[in-house]
Amino acid sequence: MQKFDPEELKKLYIPPADSHKGQNGKLMVIGGSRLFHAASLWALTIASKIVDMVFYSSVDENNEIVKELKKEFRNGIIVPRGKIDNYITEADVILIGPGLPRPEGAEIGDDDTKDLTESLLKKFVDKKWVIDGGSLQVISPDILPKNAILTPHPKEFEKLFGLTPTKENAVEMAKKYTLVIILKGEVDAVCSPDRSLEIAGGNAGMTKGGTGDVLAGLVAALACNNDLFLAAIAGSYINKKAGEDLFEINGYNYNSSDLIDQIPKTIKRLT
Repeated sequence: MQKFDPEELKKLYIPPADSHKGQNGKLMVIGGSRLFHAASLWALTIASKIVDMVFYSSVDENNEIVKELKKEFRNGIIVPRGKIDNYITEADVILIGPGLPRPEGAEIGDDDTKDLTESLLKKFVDKKWVIDGGSLQVISPDILPKNAILTPHPKEFEKLFGLTPTKENAVEMAKKYTLVIILKGEVDAVCSPDRSLEIAGGNAGMTKGGTGDVLAGLVAALACNNDLFLAAIAGSYINKKAGEDLFEINGYNYNSSDLIDQIPKTIKRLT
């Protein structure tokens, strides 16, 4: 498996000087629950710094939180779960899963994550998807669309595919299901049917909760205007380098909100 070459970042989409709102990416984020508030908000916040428009759909409690945040987050629309379909049609990419309840964490009033995820994946099979978190823990791999990036940590990979979370197995599953997999770890293994790369970096400060949700939002935002594999390898690399930049400032003492603030600075430095 080859190592990541930073020259790959030069292939990333750059907004044209004469572009208009919406041309530089529209992302749909479906996530969050009564128990897991922050996960989908981290994904939402980083994405809003990169694409022109983010459609956000969560449970009522999270939707209200985001309405309050709109004093700062202006390029987004809050979408009730009953109106998801229209906005999925308009979006370039759909991110589903961050903060969606796992079976053991679901509460009365939460959507059934399995039913919600599988019904949308089957209905919008031709859309580009990033599948993360709660969705990865409950779905069957047989319904995975080909235009998808999966972002599992090792336990999620094992639960989804019933295999040991090794680089070799990630390569095999990417080929079998014709999709992109970011197997997260100290060294990420990013695999597509045609290419596989190792991406090292980061530090122990990134073990804090939420860094995976930030990665999912970053990758999904990049996927709006880039090839899925490029979005995956660039997102993995940028996320790790932002952690390294924070370490130079704060040591291990930073959180996911700090990572979100750092990523745009790291992107500017790297590109």
